Amino acid sequence: MKIEGSVVLVTGANRGIGAEYVRQLLDRGASKVYAAARNIESVTNDKAVAISLDVTSASDIAKAVKACGDVTMLINNAGILRETSVMADTAMENAKAEFDTNVWGPMNLSKSFAPILAANGGGAIVNVLSLVSWMSVKEVGTYAMSKSAAWSLTNSLRLELAEQGTLVVAVHPAFVDTDMAAKVVMPKTSTFQVVERTLDAVEACLPEVIADDMTMFVKNNLSNHIEAFYPHIKSPRP
Repeated sequence: MKIEGSVVLVTGANRGIGAEYVRQLLDRGASKVYAAARNIESVTNDKAVAISLDVTSASDIAKAVKACGDVTMLINNAGILRETSVMADTAMENAKAEFDTNVWGPMNLSKSFAPILAANGGGAIVNVLSLVSWMSVKEVGTYAMSKSAAWSLTNSLRLELAEQGTLVVAVHPAFVDTDMAAKVVMPKTSTFQVVERTLDAVEACLPEVIADDMTMFVKNNLSNHIEAFYPHIKSPRP
């Protein structure tokens, strides 16, 4: 799919990775970019079309469908992180909030925009996932659960939308230099690199984006992930 001439809806477009998607899409010649955020005033790129969209709101999604009937690419970027372990007292409450935004939001948006993408030639859906789609970290256990579910959703969408010619792309970054990872004291990937690799993948019709070296390491070690990532736990031997 060509970025030049495309019409793209980006959720969570007011900052971080979302704002970078808007900037690079316009730089690559997208004819229109809908920059969606809960607070329309927080969208600062005046070359984009700012729209109000809470991805957890069915009525907001319905309004977006009516307003954005020319979309050829949907980028499900909006996400939240509550920094909660699965054993925390607030785990259920925070997991529900994370699933509402990180799973049900992209699912409802993808279902709602799939007919529009089909009518406009197939297009693409891009789901911004995470390194923790494949592994967990104790301090963000409920977030990791939501991203694993979002990865499964992405795979299901790819199977179901192949017939209508819609490319479905999973983007897996590790720690990105955004507000969400501000407390992380580890090397971070730039938003520029994540977005550049994503848009290159879309143009090459690739289904998966490995955004950085850390994510590649995790993917390459999935078959023996317990010993690779949790060395204090010994796998049982026959």
